[in-house]
Amino acid sequence: MKAIIEVSSKGTVFKAAREQIAQNERGRAPDYRLSFESARMLFAELTPARLDLLNTLRGMGPASVYALAKIAGRNYSNVHTDVARLVELGLIERTDDDTVTVPFDAVEIRMALAQAA
Repeated sequence: MKAIIEVSSKGTVFKAAREQIAQNERGRAPDYRLSFESARMLFAELTPARLDLLNTLRGMGPASVYALAKIAGRNYSNVHTDVARLVELGLIERTDDDTVTVPFDAVEIRMALAQAA
């Protein structure tokens, strides 16, 4: 399963829902979709530091926030804040044993150039 992050207008939510239903009917786990109204909003939430954390965590597997901060070479408090926001966005999951993990094989960011302004 992958996460698809995109810049899209409000009306496209129905198209995404249809795609998820079709995937489910074919027996595939539906991809996770996260939409932003503008490129500015997308990159305000998914900063380079947060994208690096996703990549690092995916590579290392489930880990504590402390271990993630240590591997990433970043301040624990900043990593904790970034992880909390990524959990809210649905890109990181917290497990019962208080570790965090990336449940996706890939993250795909889609943005039409006309929407980039």
